[in-house]
Amino acid sequence: MVDNDFEGKNILILLDKDSGMTSFACDSKIKRLLHTKKVGHLGTLDPFATGLLPLCVGKGLRYIRFADDYDKTYECVCVFGKTTDTLDIEGEVTGGKMPTADELKELIDSDFKIVRDAFEKMTKITSQVPPKYSAKKINGKKAYELAREGKEVELKPHPVTIYSIDIKSIDVVDETFEVDFVISCSKGTYIRTICDDVGREVGFGAYAKSLRRVKCGPFDISDAYTVDAVEKMLEDEDLSFIKDASMIVDDMPELKLNEVQTSMVKCGKKLDVRPFKEITSSHASDTFYKATFNGEVIAVMYVSEEDGYKRLRIERMLA
Repeated sequence: MVDNDFEGKNILILLDKDSGMTSFACDSKIKRLLHTKKVGHLGTLDPFATGLLPLCVGKGLRYIRFADDYDKTYECVCVFGKTTDTLDIEGEVTGGKMPTADELKELIDSDFKIVRDAFEKMTKITSQVPPKYSAKKINGKKAYELAREGKEVELKPHPVTIYSIDIKSIDVVDETFEVDFVISCSKGTYIRTICDDVGREVGFGAYAKSLRRVKCGPFDISDAYTVDAVEKMLEDEDLSFIKDASMIVDDMPELKLNEVQTSMVKCGKKLDVRPFKEITSSHASDTFYKATFNGEVIAVMYVSEEDGYKRLRIERMLA
């Protein structure tokens, strides 16, 4: 019989989300399967999108905040010739222009140079306005809820970084063409908007036909399981899909505590930075450190200066 005290553990599950499910529906499904009330995801995926959706369960929820800035990688297929209100395949067609036979031939003869140039231009953007059909909140209400009510949605641009866009293929399909590409980007980047912007740049309009997240921070889709797979593994009493949520802070600089320091931290006390050579010379005020004892993560800490003295303060207790 497997130990089913999931609520009392630091659990991370790498889910491979199916198309048609919301990210919150995935949370609810895992709650039912694990008989727990404590489940949350890292980085919402659109319902039509598939791929990597890391979930924290039980005490693992304490780690979620440290994954807020994870970069992401997506695979996307972008279709040209139409635009939609949601900027993806599920929306209503709002415009666009199908290429003529002559335009398509010219594109093929040039190896789709203007299309490749438009994608290259997207790597230079530094801000982006979220689509009106998004989960961005306006006065406490999600933008897509307001849009469906027919209300005007005014969203402000936010900073993004596009690290790379690699075009895998450009194929002629049904008298138009589609681009299969991989994009690596910062958090908060909407790939649907990238498709729409490229479509407008080229002049035909475009929308996202499919979208799949393959990386989220240090995690990869190759290590993920579908909901059905998780359900089957639970039936077989196989818990190999469960990971330790402390993996979320694996890349943080480490401070190894001794027994006395560990006791002090567990009592909520600050530590003198001088014993830690890693941080006595210099530190950034926004740098987090994982404090460990015998390999176990005890807390996430940061350096603060008080009355001319540097101290390590607790950002989040994790023991």
